This record gives sequence, C-alpha cells and structure tokens, in this order.
Amino acid sequence: MIRTLISLEEEDKRWLDRKAKEDGMTMAQLVRIAVSRYREQCEREATAPSLEELLRRTSGLWKGGDGLEAQVRLRDEWEGEDR
Repeated sequence: MIRTLISLEEEDKRWLDRKAKEDGMTMAQLVRIAVSRYREQCEREATAPSLEELLRRTSGLWKGGDGLEAQVRLRDEWEGEDR
C-alpha cells in the first residue's frame, strides 16, 4: 500500500473523524473505501452507453399502436382506482 498525504477542509476532516469513529474504522480505511467506490462509479459511467445509443437501441420497441393514446388509457385506469 502506498502512503499519500492529502489536505482537507477542516469541516471535512471533522466529519471523517466522526464518521470513522461511528463506523468503528480508521479515517484511512474510510477514505480508501470512498476512493474505491468513486473509482468504480467512474468506471461504470465510462462504459455506460450514451443517451443517443440507448435511444437507438430502443427505437421501435413499442408495437402497440399510438403511444400517447396508450398512456392516456392507462392513466384513466389509474385515476379510476383512486375514486
């Protein structure tokens, strides 16, 4: 493991110390977990398809006729349940 020196805002340092104590771990352990989770999130986002790609993949999936008409019909059913 490599040691790294970082500078933190006072409020963040106090929060980390308090959270580490609450969770029964060292501040270093808490920071390692946070960095690992952040790295995983960034890697997922980097490999996630773009909005344009998702739209291309799903274009034409609805085969039930007029989509707006279907939405209105469903919403009318939902409103009928509340009455």
